[in-house]
Amino acid sequence: MSRLLSSLLVLVLLAGCSSAYYGAMEKVGFAKRDILVSRVEKARSAQAEAKEEFTDALQAFLAVTRVDGGELKRKYDELNDRYKASESAAKEVRERIDAIEEVAGALFEEWGNELGLYSNPELRARSQEQLAATRTRYTALLATMRRAAAGMDPVLATYRDQVLFLKHNLNAQAVRSLDTTSRTLQQDVSRLIAGMEQSIREADAFIKGLSDRP
Repeated sequence: MSRLLSSLLVLVLLAGCSSAYYGAMEKVGFAKRDILVSRVEKARSAQAEAKEEFTDALQAFLAVTRVDGGELKRKYDELNDRYKASESAAKEVRERIDAIEEVAGALFEEWGNELGLYSNPELRARSQEQLAATRTRYTALLATMRRAAAGMDPVLATYRDQVLFLKHNLNAQAVRSLDTTSRTLQQDVSRLIAGMEQSIREADAFIKGLSDRP
């Protein structure tokens, strides 16, 4: 157990240097492909969490537009909390995607360099074909993830605008002015959720493809 803890401590200390980190991970049995799969899984989970947070924030926003009298302050506080949670979830998604891009670049560089080490042309050709196919699937996945992540920005901007506006205008007239925004926001959130669900499906397929490869 102490050796495992020591190894983990070393990995944490080396995490700031990518090449050293990957090298240390390989020494304890985690190749770059394993790390890539793990990071895609974490990004998928982060997107699923973000999907829930943005949905909850929408419900909180709609609750504000339907509230009467003394409930307005409490509903506003709930909306503000849900907005902050959505903002945090969006940050997590972007960081997870960046982490995927980092390890994928290292993996593909290593894989490409290793092609020159083969003495068997048939095995080299098979590996090169697998590399090309994996890179193609990865490129499509990254584009889908980035597109879904970009869809969070306009929704967050709308949430932020409404939270800031309501902060100093907690009255019935201000709430009535949100009706038009609520319709647009529902459409934006629906598109965002659809994009995230597509990204999650593609992440599942990518993980399966890498896991099935010998």
